[in-house]
Amino acid sequence: MTEITAAQVKELRESTGAGMMDCKRALVETDGDLEAARKLLREKGMAQAGKRAGRDTTEGRVAVRSSETQATLVAVGCETEPVSKNDGFLAFLDVVLAAADADGAAAVDALEAERVELVAKLGENIAIRGVRRFEGHAGDVFSAYVHPPANKIGVLVHGKGNADTARLLCMHISFAAPRFFTRDEVPAAEVATEREILMKRPDLESKPVDVREKIVEGILGKNFFGQTVLLDQQWIHDTGKNVGQALKEGGFELLGFQRYAVAE
Repeated sequence: MTEITAAQVKELRESTGAGMMDCKRALVETDGDLEAARKLLREKGMAQAGKRAGRDTTEGRVAVRSSETQATLVAVGCETEPVSKNDGFLAFLDVVLAAADADGAAAVDALEAERVELVAKLGENIAIRGVRRFEGHAGDVFSAYVHPPANKIGVLVHGKGNADTARLLCMHISFAAPRFFTRDEVPAAEVATEREILMKRPDLESKPVDVREKIVEGILGKNFFGQTVLLDQQWIHDTGKNVGQALKEGGFELLGFQRYAVAE
């Protein structure tokens, strides 16, 4: 049996990031062949990643980067809070953000091998939960909000006009979690299902159909659209108006938004 030296273990560990005992076992299995040991560790890492792939990643971090003409928001999930603070995890978050900001969302596909190695090293499922890049022109407003201190919720908006209003909008979206920008974006089937459920409410069944329909439309506007559609939501900074009114008064035209929350 080939004798495995401490120097070999150290070299393998530095080049792969794997644990000391994992490196030693890999060297023993490959009779001290460093390249074969590296390959073996990668293969084991892929197997471990496959086993952990189905695990929930309800911890993690979001990160944002912006310039005058574009902005990028990413979310990377893990299984536990301690790992979300790990230097290796934070370094991978930075790599994902840099890749997406430079070359768009598709660029993160090239990071799969690095993700797999991190899964093997940290012993948890690591997942890129979301990537969004907005591109615009000089003079556009890109505003972001990352909710402190855990940095688990992040919002990015792109628009034109008042930057202060854009910042307030980011905070609103972080709290209110809208699913749609306008009513037109809501799938018709979803609205139909909600309307059908409301029409069958016991407290409305005894009312005439035309009266029931008016009541249902009112409920839809307040409780369904008012919760899921951004422009219909009650503005958290002044509950006497909705978001659409607040943006108009605040001088900001919203072109797009993205919200990521790793716990959801």
